[in-house]
Amino acid sequence: MSEHKRAWLLPVVAVLVLLLMVAFMAGYFNDKIEPGLDAPAAVDSAGAVPARLEEAPLTEPVPASVEAKETTVISSRLLARITDISVRAGDYVEQGQLLLQLEQSDLLARAQQAREQIRSVEARLTEARQNLERAEELHKRGLIAVADRDAARANAAALEAELASARQALEEAESAVGYAEIHSPIAGRIVDRFAEPGDTASPGQKLLSLYNPFSLRIEARVREHLALSLQAGQALDVEVPAVENSFTATVEEIVPAADPGSRSFLVRAILPSNRMLLPGMYARLHVPAGTRTRLLVPADRVARVGQLDIVWVAQEGGAVRRFVRLGKPAGEDEIEVIAGLEPGELVMPLP
Repeated sequence: MSEHKRAWLLPVVAVLVLLLMVAFMAGYFNDKIEPGLDAPAAVDSAGAVPARLEEAPLTEPVPASVEAKETTVISSRLLARITDISVRAGDYVEQGQLLLQLEQSDLLARAQQAREQIRSVEARLTEARQNLERAEELHKRGLIAVADRDAARANAAALEAELASARQALEEAESAVGYAEIHSPIAGRIVDRFAEPGDTASPGQKLLSLYNPFSLRIEARVREHLALSLQAGQALDVEVPAVENSFTATVEEIVPAADPGSRSFLVRAILPSNRMLLPGMYARLHVPAGTRTRLLVPADRVARVGQLDIVWVAQEGGAVRRFVRLGKPAGEDEIEVIAGLEPGELVMPLP
């Protein structure tokens, strides 16, 4: 081959190879797919369940507090030094159990003094009665004047009155001795103690406080529109966030006078006995406030992905994944959907 032919043949071959490579990369040697849309695949909606609407009771949460219906403050009736306190805050006590002792040496001395006074008066009264018998006998025989007989009668009567007074003084002294031992008036739990042994207790001074843990109740201020629909004996749901639990309370009473400032009524409801509940705890009383419409779907058709809730909805183009916002469970098998679904849409089983 001449040098002239070789000079123009090599560029032509290079161009042809380049064109073939471009054609291959562009897919000219592959089968072509005609333009257009495939028919959507059919969706088997035999197991789909429509989202349904339901009328449900509506409640309004009202701030409330747990209170003790039966509560007692222990105080002294005497001015005396405290010698012993046998309980502390949190202890459970029985009715009649000894809680606190006061110094009683001076009280015992007064009681003994009253007993000795009675013995003295009884001895004098015995002598006066004997003198009265002799005076009566002598007066019958005409040996003494009427005035002497009457003086003997008066002396015996005065001593009888003095004996009665001495006996009352003894009862008072013995009662004072009893006041030196303070017993629990109810069965309950000690809330707090405000004195220690060695302190001087004064009449009326607060020493201990206790409550009956089986008499707890809810107290709440309910706005007048809702309070007027409540009745004694009605059952209401109560939520206590501190113990992460809910209870059923029974309305005990509704104070028949509204607070002028808040236009609300004080409602008291009895709580069931529970050791987790303590006076002063915050609670929410759920008061009926009519009805509302809610959208429900089966709970087993909702998937949890991270922090998102997902359902699969049957549509003409196939099953579509849908993000939803859930509310509270409705029974054991259903759950409320707040947003993301419309009534009647078909919810598919989870894939």
